[in-house]
Amino acid sequence: GELTELGFQMSDLPIDPQLAKIIIGSPDFGCSEEILSIVACMSVPQVFMRPRESAKAADEAKAQFVNDEGDHLTLLNAYAAYSAVPLNERKQWCWDNFINDRSMVSADNVRKQLTGIMTKLELPLVSADPRRNGNYDYRSIRMALTAGMFMQVAYKQKQGNYLTVKDNQIVYIHPGSVIDSKPDWVMFEEFCTDY
Repeated sequence: GELTELGFQMSDLPIDPQLAKIIIGSPDFGCSEEILSIVACMSVPQVFMRPRESAKAADEAKAQFVNDEGDHLTLLNAYAAYSAVPLNERKQWCWDNFINDRSMVSADNVRKQLTGIMTKLELPLVSADPRRNGNYDYRSIRMALTAGMFMQVAYKQKQGNYLTVKDNQIVYIHPGSVIDSKPDWVMFEEFCTDY
């Protein structure tokens, strides 16, 4: 078989196919800038630090970035806050906010690389925050994420646990997730065998 145009574009992106699909489709949802930030954060080691001896302070620091609709949008909020800090103050800002500085530097580099590839592929860079004031169209961002990760969803059963659509596996929301409600549907990036 031959690759489709979408397949060729996806092969240019040095990331997992689902993430590549999210990036390529994001202009259709008007949120490629935000998706680049989220995917960059998903492509590096854990952004949020939670040292055992400072767990309460770390949780309080993370709370300022939390979006109740999920961890992906929380990553976007953290990256946006990090990007707004002057370069020479970022290391201290990360320390103060229990954010892994190395991961954020890596995410910044990944984002720059992915932006360059999007430009090469002539994919528009558009924002779900046209006024650049942090007032994102979160619905569009969620739709773009779902378009690429549609096989990584689970629905709530009567018992309160979740069943994956792809392979009917029982799963639970990780206690480290920002989701503290029981939504009817969840999208996940990966499984964790124990927590």
